[in-house]
Amino acid sequence: MLTISDFSEMCYLSPQTLRYYHSEGLLVPADVDPQTGYRSYTFDQVEQAMLITALRGTGMSVKLVRRALDEPGEAPALLREHAAEVAAQRQLQDEAISDARELLGARPEVRLRHVPEATVVSRLVAVELAGRDRYDWTAAETTLGAAVTDLVATVESCGAVVSGTPWRGWTRGTQEQRQGPDGPPWLVSVPVEADAKALAALPDGVEAHTFEAREEVSIFLPGKSSMAKFATAMSRLTTHPLDGAYVDFSRMRQVLHDDGVETALAVRRLEDDDLAG
Repeated sequence: MLTISDFSEMCYLSPQTLRYYHSEGLLVPADVDPQTGYRSYTFDQVEQAMLITALRGTGMSVKLVRRALDEPGEAPALLREHAAEVAAQRQLQDEAISDARELLGARPEVRLRHVPEATVVSRLVAVELAGRDRYDWTAAETTLGAAVTDLVATVESCGAVVSGTPWRGWTRGTQEQRQGPDGPPWLVSVPVEADAKALAALPDGVEAHTFEAREEVSIFLPGKSSMAKFATAMSRLTTHPLDGAYVDFSRMRQVLHDDGVETALAVRRLEDDDLAG
């Protein structure tokens, strides 16, 4: 039998860790003195300690390691699942590092620009709400990304040519949609060059219309979109000084670049409001 001190040195596990593993049922001593509480281990348990150390080193939780030990036939599958989760987490961390480098390298700046008139093909996309008036941003990104990809394929299959970067934006929706489980739908749009034949071939639910020329303020944030990035973009856009003009929230759009998202708000001139009035 080995004392906890000897076993600790042999397995490179501290006595505190061994006591914790005992309390969690992960590595139970071969014997515990009922009077002193001293723990003793056998040489046969060294191999189990080695396996536990290896599994814990992968980042597995104690609960998952215990399951792998209790169900050795399932252990390889559990390790594969954990490895996939670790790989996904690493990818997210790599993306976060890339975002941080971009943001630290140059602070995103708001720019004012003129956007010319264009022919646009659009479709409505319902995105399920995660809570009251709130979207699960990750799920929304997946749904909207798939919708944009599908819309581009549809446009091209009808003989039209994509002439610019796709975007998405909110719609006010109907009263029925606002009260439904998905809330108001999003509108995904693709600028195109197309003749009448190509536009006529568009399927139901996909419509062509004219995107009117306008001024807008925009800001580009690198990496995947998130609620925090969206809030940052809106904060910067709404506080950007404009001379004799203001931003129109109802005409927000997010232009979908390969390396990030550009949030844009239409600019309305006060003189235009005076003329309309």
